[in-house]
Amino acid sequence: MTQESNITTTNIKRADALDALRGLAILAMVFSGTIRYKILPAWMYHAQEPPPTHAFNSQIAGLTWVDVVFPLFLFAMGAAIPLALSRRIAQGWSISRIILYILKRGFMLGAFAIILQHLRPFTINNNPTDETWYLAMLGFVLLFLMFGSWSILGRWSKYGVWLNIAGFIAAIAIISQLQYGGKGFLLERSDPILIVLANMAVFGSLAWLFTRSNLLLRLGLLGYLIALQLSADTNGWIKELWTASAIPILGNDLKFSWIFQFYYLKYLFIIIPGTIVGDLILNWIQKNTQSEQISANQQSLGSRYSQRLLLIIVSMLMICLVLLVGLQTRWIWQTTLVSAAICGASWLLFKQPETEIDYLLKQFYQWGIYWLLLGLFFEPFQGGIHKDPSTYSYYFVTSAIAIFLLIVFTIVIDIFGHKQWLQLLIDNGQNPMIAYVAFANLLWPILQLTGIEDWIIANTTTPVMGVIKGIVYTLPIALFTSFCTRLRLFWKT
Repeated sequence: MTQESNITTTNIKRADALDALRGLAILAMVFSGTIRYKILPAWMYHAQEPPPTHAFNSQIAGLTWVDVVFPLFLFAMGAAIPLALSRRIAQGWSISRIILYILKRGFMLGAFAIILQHLRPFTINNNPTDETWYLAMLGFVLLFLMFGSWSILGRWSKYGVWLNIAGFIAAIAIISQLQYGGKGFLLERSDPILIVLANMAVFGSLAWLFTRSNLLLRLGLLGYLIALQLSADTNGWIKELWTASAIPILGNDLKFSWIFQFYYLKYLFIIIPGTIVGDLILNWIQKNTQSEQISANQQSLGSRYSQRLLLIIVSMLMICLVLLVGLQTRWIWQTTLVSAAICGASWLLFKQPETEIDYLLKQFYQWGIYWLLLGLFFEPFQGGIHKDPSTYSYYFVTSAIAIFLLIVFTIVIDIFGHKQWLQLLIDNGQNPMIAYVAFANLLWPILQLTGIEDWIIANTTTPVMGVIKGIVYTLPIALFTSFCTRLRLFWKT
């Protein structure tokens, strides 16, 4: 699978459906963290943290929509890698320059993870005071200064770098004065999700860069990963390597576990399938297939074509629902059988592509079926599907779900031309870190300082109100992030 020969800087545009998938993931992450605990059904939380205690139990197998949120984001990250790096290849960047860019991005995400965690309200103080909430909001402003892209300044935007520098200086000054349970600044104190993303940004990008012309080699990397994971359970040098946290240098141990651990590489099982889909999107974009042309083709083919697309949407959503219900209730063979039946019936909707984008959807679907069946066949292994410790079934089933949702978004946006229906998701997908941070460091402090939080908690004691609470908290975050995106106020991480 080779893309380099016909890449130009003008024909690589944003993939709106991919942005929508990323936006869905980040908003679902916010929603899952703001619904009421203890009172909702078990499928509204992580499968391994059931109500009412939410105590983690690694023995519980299952899959809820909450467990799918992080893999959706990882998959979208993987799919974006070919688009981002191909653009730089098209601009004539050398391989060494691209590698430096990859390492810089990993560093920025790592720095973001560490600084953010030091500015989280419950990290600053386990029992937040008014001062704590004000510090958290100040932290949001500082993060905006540090990582903001200041194109909104117009001809003055070239001075935006000074705002970034000023933000870093101010953040360092404030964090250096804070005490966290009697301890000051620690490199090990970081946001675990963002640290994983930093690692995947580096290793996923390098994996694609060096296998971009050889898909089989990229798939072969998954075989090496499986071998490393399985061998890490047996005493030997691989286990020592897999669990290493420091490098001995001149009699001292240089710790690196604060930024990298070998077991983070397991998430390449989601990133690499994402890069394969990203290659497909890149190939389609390079053919200059515009949404107006697609709409014209769809109209010329008539209502029968539209009906087929609607059936595809229904079947994709049905497969996702069957997987979530069946795997959570532990109806394993029934879920496998029903999923296979739906996949087989849906194949009739894809087997005769009539347009370029039809062919793209067919390729998506073929890969989705492959990862789904692989994940279902792995399900009995490792004690059933688990998010933590994550299993092979988890990686591949969630990758398939991501592909099926991407098919839905592609049809809605690129064929039916209803981008406006998903614009909120697209805006949040283009600016995900603002949405990720805005609740704990902006909305929550405001609710606490005004006393509104106490009133909301007192009036959301039923399951329905517990869900409404999550919606009421998530919607302002989504609108604020969309507003920033419209103003082109992006966070560069």
